[in-house]
Amino acid sequence: MKKHLSAALGGLVATATFFGGMVGHDPAAQAADVACDNYSSSNSDCVNTQIVIAGTSHSADWYLPRTTASALMVLNHGFSRGCGNLRGTSKAIAEQGVMVLCVNGDMTAGNPGLADALGDLMTQRALVPPNGTPLPQRYIVGGHSAGGHFASELGARLVANGYPDLAGAILFDPVASGDFSANLAAIADGTARPVLAVTARPSVTNLFNNSHGALVGLDSDYVGVQLVWSKYTWGVPSGGSCHIDVEGEDSDVIGVLGAGCSASTTQTARLRDFAATWARDLATGGRTAAYYCADAEVISTCGSQVRALVDRSLPLAAPIR
Repeated sequence: MKKHLSAALGGLVATATFFGGMVGHDPAAQAADVACDNYSSSNSDCVNTQIVIAGTSHSADWYLPRTTASALMVLNHGFSRGCGNLRGTSKAIAEQGVMVLCVNGDMTAGNPGLADALGDLMTQRALVPPNGTPLPQRYIVGGHSAGGHFASELGARLVANGYPDLAGAILFDPVASGDFSANLAAIADGTARPVLAVTARPSVTNLFNNSHGALVGLDSDYVGVQLVWSKYTWGVPSGGSCHIDVEGEDSDVIGVLGAGCSASTTQTARLRDFAATWARDLATGGRTAAYYCADAEVISTCGSQVRALVDRSLPLAAPIR
């Protein structure tokens, strides 16, 4: 029995090491860059342009609210993914009046060099949105998976540069690398700026929630929700959240194979609801009480949208604590 268990654990460690290597090595395959300008709604439009960052031209998607944007949120894709994989989530945020920018690039280990260079452009107010749209003063950083680490690097760079209007961070199942904890602490500045996250159940692809320690180590009493499982079979949890829920219908074969699961329509909708509301709140300085807890350790202090997920017989979700 011990021999079989040891072999199983060895296989799991080997698999985790393989996927963990995805965080630190050049991607073997990159998701197709599907330009975002395939929609227009009554509230927002999307335009694909080229942005030169540190001398290199990058394809970038801009989601532009039709009213004056309350903030710019940089929302970046994960390792071996592309901005096209975040179309639905980016649109949901833009529909709330927040301009969204996604830069296609190599997200290996969160690409600190690209994050720093972009942060310098943002600090200098040198980014130029398309169609003559003014650049908002207020910034939000965000990202998925390795893009979550990119967001932490970008936010920390803005802080180091002394940019005065960083509103906070919103992360989607981030995979931590390097200085992730220190970056989040710099962004949060105690409790001055919110750092919020939606995470998935532990898996090889998110390195078993390796960002969890940094999130719960912040001074804030609430940093978001973890979407967990949908059922138990003979005491074993399964179903529910997936690492690529933020991608939803915009995912692809690479995403599904890499994550080992398909995005859940239900969980994607939940994630986008929280993300869009949080982004609007950070942009405007508001706080929609239904989407927060006063203390993540005490469910009774949580708002109605949080309790709708956590007050159930199954562990469909839990506040991050």
